[in-house]
Amino acid sequence: MSLTLYYHPLSSFCHKVLIALYESGTPFTPHLVDLGDPASRDAFLKIWPIGKFPVLRDDARGETVPESTAIIDYLGLHYPGQVSLIPAAPEAAQRVRLLDRIIDLHLHLSMQKVMGDNLRPADRTDPYGVEQAIRSINTTCDILEREIAGKTWLTGDAFTMADCAAAPALFYGDMVVPLANPYPQAAAYLARLKQRPSYARALKEAQPYMHLVPRQRRVA
Repeated sequence: MSLTLYYHPLSSFCHKVLIALYESGTPFTPHLVDLGDPASRDAFLKIWPIGKFPVLRDDARGETVPESTAIIDYLGLHYPGQVSLIPAAPEAAQRVRLLDRIIDLHLHLSMQKVMGDNLRPADRTDPYGVEQAIRSINTTCDILEREIAGKTWLTGDAFTMADCAAAPALFYGDMVVPLANPYPQAAAYLARLKQRPSYARALKEAQPYMHLVPRQRRVA
């Protein structure tokens, strides 16, 4: 098996790639990276010096591919599976990529900012940064609330890379900015995402680590 995914089961961006792999049925070898273990961290840094996962290593092609969107693009190009997560039609593909970028940059990273702040020492928190991040989460959820209305998935009936991005961003984001009351459409969409077999599998694999997630935002 030529594909190895360097990942952690709790990582939201790793969830995004796992969903894509499980959707397509592409065989791969999972390689769990423990950044708290010096040996595991050092070995990973030799693969990808920036030290952030997920990273896909393709031994058959001699390629190392970081970043979740780039990995999904790479898989679609070189290892097309049972389904295509990026439409063949250029305009439809552009729409999927636009939604993917909006979710990653304005929802996914903002969620990570809030959760990451919960892990900081009490004298190292960033209340203003958290406030900005929560504002970004709410603004993006406003967009998704309108976008998903009347649809099963973000672009319609087809499950795409945009949905791969939305699943973990909304799943973890719901822990810091609950969706149900202000965003009923997004909350229903998240429920469908969690029931999707590909994401249900990723969540099941993450379950042993879920106790490590900082679920409550620190109150100043």
